[in-house]
Amino acid sequence: MQAMLALLRTFSWQDLRHHPWRSAAAVAAVMLGVALAFAVHVINASALDEFSQAVRAVNGQPDLELRAMQGDLPEALYGQLATHPQVARASPLLELSAVARALRPQPGAASVPSPTSAPLRVLGVDALLLPTMAPALMPRPWAGADRLALFAPATVFLNAAALQALGLPTTPTSSTEPAPQLLLQAGLQQWPVQVAGTVAAGGAPLAVMDIGAAQDLFGRAGQLSRIDLQLQPGTDRSAWEQAVRALPGWPSQVVFAQPGDAAQRISNLSRAYRVNLTVLALVALFTGAFLVFSVLALSVAQRAPQFALLAVLGATPRQRLALVLAESAVLGLVGSAAGIALGTALAAAALRLLGGDLGGGYFAGVQPVLQWSAPAALVYGALGVLAALVGGWWPARAAQTLPPAQTLKGLGTVSSQAGKGWIGIILIAIGAVLTSAPPIFGIPLAAYLAIGLLLVGGIVVLPWAMAWLLHHLQPLAARHALALLALERARRMRGTAAIAVGGVVASLSLAVALTVMVSSFRGSVTQWLDAVLPSPLYVRSALGVPGSEAALLPAGFAESVAQLPGLARVQALRASPLQLDATRPALTVISRPLGNDPAQSLPLVGEALRVPAGRTGVYISEAVVDLYGLRPGMEWPALSDAFSPLALDRQAQQAIFYIAGVWRDYARQSGAVAMDRTVWLRLTGDARTSDLALWPAEGADIAALQDSIRAVAAAQAGRAPTARESASAVDGALVEFVSAGAIRERSLRIFDRSFAVTYWLQAVAIGIGLFGVAASFSAQILARRKEFGLLAHLGLTRRQILAVVAGEGAAWTGVGAAAGLLLGLGVSVVLVHVVNPQSFHWTMDLSLPAGRLLGLCVAVVASGTVTAWLAGRAAAGRDAVMAVKEDW
Repeated sequence: MQAMLALLRTFSWQDLRHHPWRSAAAVAAVMLGVALAFAVHVINASALDEFSQAVRAVNGQPDLELRAMQGDLPEALYGQLATHPQVARASPLLELSAVARALRPQPGAASVPSPTSAPLRVLGVDALLLPTMAPALMPRPWAGADRLALFAPATVFLNAAALQALGLPTTPTSSTEPAPQLLLQAGLQQWPVQVAGTVAAGGAPLAVMDIGAAQDLFGRAGQLSRIDLQLQPGTDRSAWEQAVRALPGWPSQVVFAQPGDAAQRISNLSRAYRVNLTVLALVALFTGAFLVFSVLALSVAQRAPQFALLAVLGATPRQRLALVLAESAVLGLVGSAAGIALGTALAAAALRLLGGDLGGGYFAGVQPVLQWSAPAALVYGALGVLAALVGGWWPARAAQTLPPAQTLKGLGTVSSQAGKGWIGIILIAIGAVLTSAPPIFGIPLAAYLAIGLLLVGGIVVLPWAMAWLLHHLQPLAARHALALLALERARRMRGTAAIAVGGVVASLSLAVALTVMVSSFRGSVTQWLDAVLPSPLYVRSALGVPGSEAALLPAGFAESVAQLPGLARVQALRASPLQLDATRPALTVISRPLGNDPAQSLPLVGEALRVPAGRTGVYISEAVVDLYGLRPGMEWPALSDAFSPLALDRQAQQAIFYIAGVWRDYARQSGAVAMDRTVWLRLTGDARTSDLALWPAEGADIAALQDSIRAVAAAQAGRAPTARESASAVDGALVEFVSAGAIRERSLRIFDRSFAVTYWLQAVAIGIGLFGVAASFSAQILARRKEFGLLAHLGLTRRQILAVVAGEGAAWTGVGAAAGLLLGLGVSVVLVHVVNPQSFHWTMDLSLPAGRLLGLCVAVVASGTVTAWLAGRAAAGRDAVMAVKEDW
């Protein structure tokens, strides 16, 4: 028994050692799949951990957080909660966003702002409550600072990230040196402040100041962003929350949040993106499993006499099965080990270069540290080994059931029958049925399974499809001996051919599917941009923090700009967050003039409904339909609550919202609500704007018009140019102008960057598939030396033999390219119409890039033909003629 085991190990090792290139493709595919999947996991885990730590540091650990669904909380609400008998502590906070620049002192002149700016989160806090509520936010005055600096007006304390971003020292070099000063800007307003110390909180740049000083500085008297609560020991949080909501006069638009809800929201928001990246990575692992199958199937077929001899020498069927599975396990282990190492390197590089936002912008501004997990590495490594074992199972079964006697007599060759194609048809049918299944926990698991079944079923049907197609091609080659010879051998050895080109079918189908999906998405985004960017010119804050409150233009600015000569039309737009549910990412409320025909302003899906009398019409994005279960024609009480007054005495709601239509929105995955600007102004009274869309009059001087708008911005900001500065230099720092074409170009550039991993994966998948074909063709053709020698004895020249070999390669890869194209188109339909709507909650139109798809297919056929020809050159030489004598 020991001798037989040693013989089996030697037999397996010698095959792997003498045919390294044949196994390299399978190992590379397993390595790639494991590397990408593990890298995505490490990047996301590291970014989410860093984000969670920053949230815990800034928010502390209260039992509950209270926020308004939209806007601010009234300060009177704090008094009511602070005196509640079951509340141990209540901490008020005012949270604002600004852009900061360091003020550099100039000898004999006023300080000059540094050209370096950084977005800054400003927190107004009650310093007396911080030691117990959020100790990481406790101000730490520098040496020499006033002991009451933490209560001083216009005084801030910065964390390490803010000091680094602004180029400030962590401590003053001496106690006599003046404290650094900053210039904070939000909208068109600017405020100078003094830096008096630091705070320990990590994360993005942060400034802490006294809440009263913050209210005075920013003109937010009587307003709070949130209230943190610590309840008395033993208080049931859920029961207390329900009791407070039932109090007379309690405002309905207050949201109660748990401390971990912020991290959970960002995790839920990025989940679909990272799951799709992981599935794309596992796609490479699927290709690796099939290449393991292809390599080992050919290996078993070529080593059939050796397996038969081992059987005669006493190797049991179970030992032969274990031998091939051990070979596949070795391939999986090598690929998985290399994949874990490569995935770690990829994750480290991505975290260093991209900051961990996964290309989707979910963790922008977060600089996480690599969080390597041994259990995760074992899980993904085990996936690689499992994929290799699955790929090696059928070749192992072939080695187990091999008839020794017939094989030694040359009768146990690989079957050339078409196989049981009906199994593949059943798998394809099951996959088609699964595409109609709903998502599970927000993830299209059934759709992913459907894609897998479509691919496996298509590959199972491949031998039958090759037999049918090559049979119908036979009449075309009947008058050409060489073409007929190549076609007949390809047709009669279709089982072997299917194994050889199976890897190409798998990789090409996935490349085709991804190409169609990305092309469809890009085309739909382009059309959407044309619809949402109707004007040729836009003006917005020059702070470079889009979506932030600091970038809002002040009330009255739009009206002043509209009165300027040279403008035919001005349209104000406002985007504001709306937190209906603490566990979900915030919606975005978009207010813009909609007029009597919303289809002129919004890319509606379907027709807009007529709004009933007494109702206020709103239009929801496709994401809102899926996430909140809403449909056109329904009322939306939760949205009505969000815009109800926040006074402590209950009042009637000012609007009953009616969903009048659905529109397509590719910018906000968490959902958006569009309403007419007059409705927004009536309900909120907030006339600030995010952007202004400008339609210059015909023949207007654009440069002069921009100078006039800059002058309006300077006037509203109360600024005037100094003797050293021109008006354009000063005003240019307040607003910026961007054309619709520039916005479109930048948006598509961001789109392409987000799909860069997809493009790279396509190229690598095709490369690995072709590498597998090269290994398979080389192995088969080198095993046919006797056949080539016989053809040479029959009078065929070396060029004619190579023509036959190249013809076989063209026939095999041609059928494989056709099958891969058809399978890829089927998978692309699932990706476009099922996976994307269930993952990201938006729809798109299917677009077929015929040129790129044809190029992919031609490249595959050409590569397969050239590969077969090169392999034939090595096998059709003088040794092939001499090989015929082996049977004499």
